[in-house]
Amino acid sequence: LAVPILSLLFHFSTHTWVSQVTHYKQYPPNTSKVYSYFECREKRPDPTKNRKVKYETTVFYGLQYITNKYLKGKVVTPEKIQEAKEVYREHFQDDVFNEKGWNYILEKYDGHLPIEIKAVPEGSVIPRGNVLFTVESTDPECYWLTNWVETILVQVWYPVTVATNSREQKKILAKYLLETSGNLDKLEYKLHDFGYRGVSSQETAGIGASAHLVNFKGTDTVAGIGVIKKYYGTKDPVPGFSVPAAEHSTITAWGKDHERDAFEHIVRQFPNVPVSIVSDSYDIYNACEKIWGEDLRSLIESRSADAPLVVRPDSGNPLDTVLKVLEILGKKFIPTENSKGYKVLPPYIRVIQGDGVDINTLQEIVEGMKQHRWSIENIAFGSGGALLQKLTRDLLNCSFKCSYVVTNGLGVNVFKDPVADPNKRSKKGRLSLHRTASGDFVTLEEGKGDLEEYGVDLLHTVFQNGKIVQTYTFDDVRDNAKITDSDLKELLH
Repeated sequence: LAVPILSLLFHFSTHTWVSQVTHYKQYPPNTSKVYSYFECREKRPDPTKNRKVKYETTVFYGLQYITNKYLKGKVVTPEKIQEAKEVYREHFQDDVFNEKGWNYILEKYDGHLPIEIKAVPEGSVIPRGNVLFTVESTDPECYWLTNWVETILVQVWYPVTVATNSREQKKILAKYLLETSGNLDKLEYKLHDFGYRGVSSQETAGIGASAHLVNFKGTDTVAGIGVIKKYYGTKDPVPGFSVPAAEHSTITAWGKDHERDAFEHIVRQFPNVPVSIVSDSYDIYNACEKIWGEDLRSLIESRSADAPLVVRPDSGNPLDTVLKVLEILGKKFIPTENSKGYKVLPPYIRVIQGDGVDINTLQEIVEGMKQHRWSIENIAFGSGGALLQKLTRDLLNCSFKCSYVVTNGLGVNVFKDPVADPNKRSKKGRLSLHRTASGDFVTLEEGKGDLEEYGVDLLHTVFQNGKIVQTYTFDDVRDNAKITDSDLKELLH
């Protein structure tokens, strides 16, 4: 196995709740099943806070990666059991590790995990407050295993949150692109992933970048391509693309007095593809007006719509900088007016704003451009830390809770209902997810979804007893997450 020897027994317990090691001793006597579920809890409005983005729906993505990498196959070995036993004895200063239970799994199931996971299809766009997947033990002797795997499974919060946040930005861009151009041409390239160097690990980069690529096709975080190819697969050779781009070192290496030479050299190096050149090493406004707009104007005008120069400012107030750059470029490269009455620079020159871009500044920039009669056709965006790193599990209130147990042969619906926080009330019993005749999603509790009148359960078994039983290609994921006509109607309304 590629993962460390303790990865199974530790991944499931030590990241957050090491006490899960002792939970097998805490359930009621004669417990034979534990059933739990994952959701992004619906957050009740707080009148004291005015959040610009409500995140009313979530994009479910990433469980297939986790089950493939950490759960499938023989993941329990004698060596892992022995090492975990020794470490936990020292950690707790007591023999609390469930050696008997893990040996049972090793002997009866050859180290395969006797659990079943049911989930919505990857890429599904589901309103907050609905069940997204359920987990249950399939062997009465392993009732405790359901919540042992909680920690590793709840880490799906990260790809879910990245994909959800990315899709919300796509909706913003779709709205303003339609309003200022009348079409959605190149929408999937309007938000580029600049986040590789700003994340906490190589694995984070791969997972987060793949989650962004659910919605867009532009990325500089190539680790995401590897994750998608290995764990999902696509009909195309790669799921994400980029263009040659300058960074400050490739400009400043020429010296301040030779910025023009740096620009010209790089533009000439890439005559047949778009080329992005950071232009604020010294004075972004001088670069736009004098160097691009005068010294190298004829060189830029000779480029094609398929290989434009993309000017990149990288400092200053994002909205103010974008508007001033567009104003200067518009005086040097005369814009046309499109069918919606908005200004569009000639097709051989465009702008990318990659500094300070998050979901809120993105909204501010496109709204400011609209007010100043600039079409969103003129611009693309790059986002780094805000796209992949400045996110937490609390943004979507991702939660894993037990809702049903079997004790002494009797099924019991269980839940929590903290008096101090009604938002944390959990669901009861066995759960199912359904779609009503009007297209709304509804989670049925207490096993009510077993009744035929409610129709098909949207939760499908994806993992059972160590085996992956349902997979989705990345094309499936993208298709499930796409912005629909109803989304566009709601946005424009």
